[in-house]
Amino acid sequence: MAPEAPRIPPEDGIASIVAAAPGYTVAVRALCEFTAKRGDLDLRFTPSPTGAEGIEGHGVVTARRAAGYQTEVPLEGDFGPLRVRGRADGWDPAARRLEEIKTYRGDLAHVPDNHRQLHWAQVRVYGALICRQLGLPQVELALVYFNIDSRQETVFSESQPANALQAFFEDQCQRFTAWSAQEAAHRNARDAALNALQFPLPSFRTGQREMAEAVYRCARAGRCLMAQAPTGIGKTVGTLFPLLKAAPPDAARPDAGLDKVFYLAAKTSGRQLALDALRQIRASAAHPPLRGGLPQAPLRVLELVARDKACEHPDKACHGDSCSLARGFYDRLPAARQAAVVEASVASPAPQATGCAEGVLFDKATLREIALRHDVCPYYLGQELARWADVVVGDYNYWFDTSAMLFAMTQMEGWRVAVLVDEAHNLVERARGMYSAELEQGALKALRRAATAVSPPLKRTLDRLNRTWNELQRDQATPYVAADDIPVAFTEALHQTLATLTDLMVDQPALVVDALQSGADLQRFTFDALHFARIAASFGPHSLFDITLRPGRTPLPGRPAASTLCIRNIVPAPHLQARFAAARTVVLFSATLSPRPYHADLLGLPDSTAWIDVPSPFSACQLKVRVARDISTRWRDREKSLVPIVELIARQYVAKPGHYLAFFSSYDYLDQVFGLLRERHPGVPCWEQQRQMPESAREAFLARFTLGGQGIGFAVLGGAFAEGIDLPGDRLIGAFIATLGLPQFNPVNEQIKARMEAIFAGRGYDYTYLYPGLQKVVQAAGRVIRTPADEGVLVLMDDRFARAEVRALLPDWWATRDGVSGLELE
Repeated sequence: MAPEAPRIPPEDGIASIVAAAPGYTVAVRALCEFTAKRGDLDLRFTPSPTGAEGIEGHGVVTARRAAGYQTEVPLEGDFGPLRVRGRADGWDPAARRLEEIKTYRGDLAHVPDNHRQLHWAQVRVYGALICRQLGLPQVELALVYFNIDSRQETVFSESQPANALQAFFEDQCQRFTAWSAQEAAHRNARDAALNALQFPLPSFRTGQREMAEAVYRCARAGRCLMAQAPTGIGKTVGTLFPLLKAAPPDAARPDAGLDKVFYLAAKTSGRQLALDALRQIRASAAHPPLRGGLPQAPLRVLELVARDKACEHPDKACHGDSCSLARGFYDRLPAARQAAVVEASVASPAPQATGCAEGVLFDKATLREIALRHDVCPYYLGQELARWADVVVGDYNYWFDTSAMLFAMTQMEGWRVAVLVDEAHNLVERARGMYSAELEQGALKALRRAATAVSPPLKRTLDRLNRTWNELQRDQATPYVAADDIPVAFTEALHQTLATLTDLMVDQPALVVDALQSGADLQRFTFDALHFARIAASFGPHSLFDITLRPGRTPLPGRPAASTLCIRNIVPAPHLQARFAAARTVVLFSATLSPRPYHADLLGLPDSTAWIDVPSPFSACQLKVRVARDISTRWRDREKSLVPIVELIARQYVAKPGHYLAFFSSYDYLDQVFGLLRERHPGVPCWEQQRQMPESAREAFLARFTLGGQGIGFAVLGGAFAEGIDLPGDRLIGAFIATLGLPQFNPVNEQIKARMEAIFAGRGYDYTYLYPGLQKVVQAAGRVIRTPADEGVLVLMDDRFARAEVRALLPDWWATRDGVSGLELE
């Protein structure tokens, strides 16, 4: 009788095979990326499958295997204090064959050599683990490359004895051991420091303790939290501090600790507030010594910035043939990484350089200095350090976007993370943008013209797509049409086009330059088409598919109008639910999260999400709120509203000179009121927000709000000056808001309203118009009172502000506090 084929025990049986718990655990992939990645950073265009396509490709390959084939095989083993664990893609116990599956697009020959070396390192480590776990003398290893488009497999295999694999495994572990010991020491020092951490300010502000306690409880319980908290209570410190206190595990609940905290902000100003708060917290932490008595900074903080802001050579491409910082990047990365996490901690620059005498926070400037000292790219050094940082500060997209880096790392490494979402009222619109996509037919036509000269095969492919596109709008009689589904014929044509485009771009990279010289951006169109195809794959009731004809063009026989195709996400919840589930806790905080169901429904928050509404530290006597009921800012009344608005602004300014902000629904409306005020009241100093203002101009706009100064700044509601700016004291004593902030009434928003009504019965108008508009109003009004000592006036210029359903959505403390009425109807 043949011996029974070796099978993998269930995952909970592994503990009996493995030795006592080690001091540091690392994933197989992370280990190999640390030890086996060499050569250049190479980001030349190589089409890759989406995560969903990769999962589906793995399923296709494993489904082809014989009965008894095992998938997602849990493996782990120790090397001294180091534990290595992971899941092998497939194990055939009868053939004693271990498989690692990689999906790809295009020509396999274009997969870089250093990627292949990494893939072989992974499968060999898995081979060592399975030989040790099952007591095998030898095993066959197979690297299976699966083309996601052709559905073909290319297999490379080798047979390896167990002792050779064990030697390879030990060599990789040996390279990692010193680092893992350093990381284990850092983690112990970090946890000890955080256990001893005291609140970094002399005392909690009003409402700050209640918020901090709620954040801490949710982190320990593994729940999400919506925290509505007013300006002025210190939300940034009040959320970061309790999460850091919740990070160290305790004996009673060792699984309740946190590996990392991700602080995500919608704007640069939000990231800076987080870095400033972390400097405060970090300076107050105890600093246990390393061996030899050198100080070890107990908290590593990393700022992630966009690639275009971190790039040293924007005129060069991201590969070794073009950029010196990409050439040999992975060869020089170990020294840069070591310098970042050790040298910087023990050799801190002067306090004035960082704002913290206790060590370095890896903000943009610090990261750049370390990277250039080691001749590596600052942006990609930052991505590497995200693996080793305790707190990462970045944009929303690093966790919530379709290709979110921090989310992907968390999934791969199995981290326990807390995610803080600053100014979370912005997340609905930002998430909609992440899961929406557009294609411009004008770009396709420009590319077709360029292809006539540079590539006849490309021209034929693009012509087929254009014909299918024209079919979509052949009978369209109005400028805008929405549909419930994306026609299958179009998505099939798009996928065929992408297959040709990606092959041509890889095989003939000069085509990109030739097309640009002919007036078409081949690479940009390809990226847009790839994104459109990926978003189309998850299309559902949460989104609209619509076609908008180019303005000023109507279809003519034989000459159809060019159009824009849009997959318009309106309910991001289905896309975000997995992101909330992947974190131990997500804390969303803002001054404007009401009504609670609006954000919970659209974002897809778990049913167990907790809620806290922190009372305002301000009182109604600080803010005089007036409603001008004789003014209507509706579109039909826009012209006749100009003079009353100008005269009301002028009267208030004359009655109490000082600094004011005046907010309007659009630049056109702003320009009309601004021009009339200067004409009728030339003595009133005023300045206005411009379209597409550069950062220097925005700084100059705010710089005019000096202590003791006077004048009126005109701005657009929902723009750069309507939230996230701080003008305390008499730098700002009042605001005028000449709009309810309602989104424009147009065919697109009416379609959104209809879909909202279908999904959330009875809430269509509120979810589309009323709640988003008043959220902007409350945010803009929040610029006036910033501290308990501030006083000011808020003038709401529209009769609809007097309606009960509108007033119910305004902050409670505006209306009454301690029996003092703060809301006047004129």
